[in-house]
Amino acid sequence: MIARKIEKELQNFYCSFDKKALLITGARQVGKTFIIREFGKQFESFVEINFYENRAAQTLFENAHDSRDILLRLSAVAEAPLIPGKTLIFLDEVQECKEIVTAIKFLVEEGSYRYILSGSMLGVDLKDIRSVPVGYMDVLEMYPLDFEEFARANKVSEDVLDALRSAFENKTPVDDIIHEKMMELFRLYLIVGGMPAVVTSYLETNNLREVIRMQQSIITMYKRDIARYDPEEKLYLEDIFDLIPGELNSKNKRFVLKNLNEHFKFSRYSNSFLWLKDAGVALPVYCASEPTVPLRLSRATNLFKLFLADVGLLAAMYMNDIQLKILNREKDINFGSVYENAAAQELKAHGFDLYYFNSKKQGELDFLVERGGNVLPIEIKSGKDYRKHAALSNILSNEAYDIPEAYVFHNGNVSADGKIAYYPIYMLMFVEKEKPLQEMIYRIDLEVLQ
Repeated sequence: MIARKIEKELQNFYCSFDKKALLITGARQVGKTFIIREFGKQFESFVEINFYENRAAQTLFENAHDSRDILLRLSAVAEAPLIPGKTLIFLDEVQECKEIVTAIKFLVEEGSYRYILSGSMLGVDLKDIRSVPVGYMDVLEMYPLDFEEFARANKVSEDVLDALRSAFENKTPVDDIIHEKMMELFRLYLIVGGMPAVVTSYLETNNLREVIRMQQSIITMYKRDIARYDPEEKLYLEDIFDLIPGELNSKNKRFVLKNLNEHFKFSRYSNSFLWLKDAGVALPVYCASEPTVPLRLSRATNLFKLFLADVGLLAAMYMNDIQLKILNREKDINFGSVYENAAAQELKAHGFDLYYFNSKKQGELDFLVERGGNVLPIEIKSGKDYRKHAALSNILSNEAYDIPEAYVFHNGNVSADGKIAYYPIYMLMFVEKEKPLQEMIYRIDLEVLQ
């Protein structure tokens, strides 16, 4: 079994005294159902109800009067006993049961059991479920394996990962042999990606042809989802999806609407982009007009780059055996596009909202994220001239932006120069958001008013 970071989050959630339900969202094939079933083994009783496979279950909550009524119906279809205080109830494919939004409130308030929900296309099909009032349900987003999870799956030891993290934090070079092997592993990650089934297939067979076959199967599944929604709304979903690799391979990597249609207007077809984002298939990176916090205030909604949610799927959509070219480090492919896709995927999995910066006067930066109350610029360099970064130098020297540090990720080893830290590309796995304080206790002295 491949270890996932979300396991710890699940453990923490269900060990708390707060008995809210938990919704796991994410794209198809990221491993939601598998991880929930594995977690469910910790409970004395685990009940799974799939609303897609069990059509009769879709009417479970219709005209239900209260939690007692709902639980009676649940017990009728459950294949395991409902034991108060010792049962986890897994409601899967909840997009097929729209009454779940109301039902989950009753069930959480009743309090006898714990609940976990999941499904495919939740962002598209069941937006209302995210609006369940605070106090009833939390939401966790699940992504493909990030690079650290991929490294562990490939048996990279904790001692090595600890040494790499120490090198990242202290800005000290990595042992040359370890560095070369980690670069080799990162190139493999660009090909295999982070879809759990694909990673498992590679680990079991080491056969890249089988990896590509499985990736193509996932891509076909995504296109089936697209076809399911496209007929009524006549969206450009499949055209946009197919165009992503080519747009990333272009000079500026921005999504150019005219490549779809000469008369294409973003306002008319914005739903197509939102669909791909909400389905977890694509990762938009929006242009920020200024590298200042909060970045959201300077976001331009019609200027963006569009990455795939999994870099392995991106490689599978390219032709001409790009996988072998990546492994052989051939110079006739654009490593920049796959490097940047891996970076977008990694940063998003770590909880960052993604932006880039573009200015005619100052130049363009690959990524901007917010961390610790500041903007952190991140540049991704796939070539040898990674110390050439005019735009980055320009904004760091601009006192109005007051940016304390920046990162450049590249193929070389660790070094630092002033505000800029130069890191190997695989050290993206250590760029994390600052953890919130566990407690924020504040008391005000109002004696004078009493």
